Amino acid sequence: MTGSQPRSGYTLPVFACAAAVAALRWLREDTQPFKAVSIDLIAPAQTVEIPIEQVARFGKRKALAVTRSDPGDNLDLTRNTPIWALVELQPKTPQTPESSIILEGGEGIGQQLQAGRKAAIYAYAERLLRENLKRQLVPNETIKVTIILPEGRQLALRTSNEAFGVVEGLSLLGTTGISQPLSAPGQLEAYRENLARKAGKFDCLVFCVGENGLDLAEKLGINPQQLVKTANWLGPLLVAAGLQQVKAIVLFGYHGKLIKLAGGIFHTHHHLADGRLEILTAHCANLGLPTPLLQQVFACSTAEAALQCLRDVDAGTGSNWVHRVYEAIAATIDTRTQAYIHKHSQQTLQVGSVLFDRHREIIVKSQNAAVLLPRLC
Repeated sequence: MTGSQPRSGYTLPVFACAAAVAALRWLREDTQPFKAVSIDLIAPAQTVEIPIEQVARFGKRKALAVTRSDPGDNLDLTRNTPIWALVELQPKTPQTPESSIILEGGEGIGQQLQAGRKAAIYAYAERLLRENLKRQLVPNETIKVTIILPEGRQLALRTSNEAFGVVEGLSLLGTTGISQPLSAPGQLEAYRENLARKAGKFDCLVFCVGENGLDLAEKLGINPQQLVKTANWLGPLLVAAGLQQVKAIVLFGYHGKLIKLAGGIFHTHHHLADGRLEILTAHCANLGLPTPLLQQVFACSTAEAALQCLRDVDAGTGSNWVHRVYEAIAATIDTRTQAYIHKHSQQTLQVGSVLFDRHREIIVKSQNAAVLLPRLC
């Protein structure tokens, strides 16, 4: 490793877990100060030391520990944000057959609107917390763990969480404990290497921009070995796939991201280019959506709001604008992406696209995607 390579860090669930472990440890043995705790990341299978900033006891049954997020060389808005964990020992009862852990989301942890405002503590984070904490429990013991992000509510305003139905805070989301520096230029080479490994085994791959796409693709039965996370490096990785002579690609992602490709925008980071509402409105106009409705779509604050606007029109008039518009957008994505790959690699690939909404429900599959998906599931 050279000094110019980007430094990886850890994802938010790891620091939440470290704070919880530290608080429980302090309840067990508060006579010896410690500056770090060991955490089994599970994915990947390795144990790491996570610094602990502060720890304090509240009576005999509660303790609070504080860590601070370090995502490595990544443009991550959670950098240096404090993560608190409050651990409370619950009374032992004969009715408790085994050790148990009650997980709660406190201030700054988002709430999932489509899940009855359940705390946005997702599968990997929950598994990480439970497996690391249960090793320290005694038989028939129950603890309540409350994760708190004091700055979470404010930071969430700078994310797309609300578009996915998560409000009032951040999510403990991810599938791994390692935070790769996705925004650092050096990470692109690592992504290309990963793509090359998978292209050597499969001639059809699925490109997912983020964790939501990866999670949904796996739930639909797509072979995880054929999934390629692209982050916002879609353009360079599409060209790399052409040069690796991949035969087909399915683009699988949130409509608010993939819609940019229909406008010829192949680096999808919002700092570089947007145009989502303009692209959506243009497709609506091309299909003949009446001018007053076009104005409503264009005036929406987000792509998700524009989608809902079209759904409301369909519900009120019995029309079919959502299907027509998004079918056209998906077809445009396929065509422009195939042309982009051919222009920069002189290779011809079949490209299909699958777009989903904030509830992770599929809006549309392009004709190409409908043909390719059975080969992947």
